[in-house]
Amino acid sequence: MAASELHRNAEAKRKVRIIVIPVLVGFAVILGFCLFVFYKRRQKKKGITNLVREINFAIDNEREDWELPVFGFNTIANATNNFSDECKLGEGGYGPVYKGTLEGIEIAVKRHSRKSKQGLDEFQNEVKCIAKLQHRNLVRLLGCCIEEDERMLIYEYMPNKSLNSFIFDERKRKTLDWSKRYTIITGIARGLLYLHQDSRLRIIHRDLKASNILLDKDMNPRISDFGLARSMEGSKTEANTRRVMGTYGYMAPEYTIDGIYSTKSDVFSFGVLVLEIINGKKNRGFRHANHDLNLLGHAWRLYKNGKQLELMDDTIKGSYVHTQVKRAIHIGLLCVQKYPEDRPDMPLVVVMLGSQIPLHEPKQPGFYTERRRPQEADCSSSNPEWSSSNHLSVTYLQPR
Repeated sequence: MAASELHRNAEAKRKVRIIVIPVLVGFAVILGFCLFVFYKRRQKKKGITNLVREINFAIDNEREDWELPVFGFNTIANATNNFSDECKLGEGGYGPVYKGTLEGIEIAVKRHSRKSKQGLDEFQNEVKCIAKLQHRNLVRLLGCCIEEDERMLIYEYMPNKSLNSFIFDERKRKTLDWSKRYTIITGIARGLLYLHQDSRLRIIHRDLKASNILLDKDMNPRISDFGLARSMEGSKTEANTRRVMGTYGYMAPEYTIDGIYSTKSDVFSFGVLVLEIINGKKNRGFRHANHDLNLLGHAWRLYKNGKQLELMDDTIKGSYVHTQVKRAIHIGLLCVQKYPEDRPDMPLVVVMLGSQIPLHEPKQPGFYTERRRPQEADCSSSNPEWSSSNHLSVTYLQPR
């Protein structure tokens, strides 16, 4: 065979390889991707099916004690005008919340978002925890919807939305006089007492904060959002986790650092809430002209100097009982102690709020922090750093 002909054959084979090999590789990649998508969808559908079966099993086995209706997707879509923007109340870590009307009752529908980091575990956890609980200071779960990829929770509608929307709003918080604020504080305390002691299971909320306190038409507080809650049986009061989830500024030191949560970690969050309700400012991001302390540090500094009343929100100064405000601040500081054993439990907190029993002296709060000044801060860090008086540093991450 002539050399030219051999060259043409070799060239033809090379062109065939250049065309065929990429096509085969591309086909293999596409096929693999399709199989992966199919597998994930099948697993997801299987998980939802198992969840439906488990929830229905729980309903059937405990129907004598509680009932949790399971609504169809079309029913909830009709109730919310097909999830229109006009019906949207807001959006949280789980997904958007819509207002609707179901069988003549105003409802709030929490619909899972595909972008949310929360999923089946949080949905199942909330159904298990709150469906069995009945208390005037807990939000009431009316039912759920599980259909294909949809996971929705249906609650009673709270017309005044969350405490967060009132207490941190310059205009709205003027409508909250001291009497209303004290009623909210005692209501939250009673709700926590029920969770920790009076409910069937000991429930630890793990994400108690202003945005998870809803207000009904009479401004009574209702604890909501049990997606991160954990239950404990028997005499157990403490557990630990490798997956620390919650909201910085409300989380107890032992939970933030070591992943240990207990009824006392909820007490810490409650103490932060008390001081925020009194002051009208958030603990995290608190600013003061004379120092760089957070709200806990500011409250502690005023307490040591005998100037507790200066912590009171300027919008309602002069319209409160001085002794009652001082006592509430004192109780708030007791709840945010660094070590869990130094904090009171919720039964004692409720008694302290409703009586004049003597209170022991608080110690310096946990996360008594001072922000670094600009010249001291590490410019390479994108997150603000805080340093405590014992020279430990805590980096505050963005909340979920």
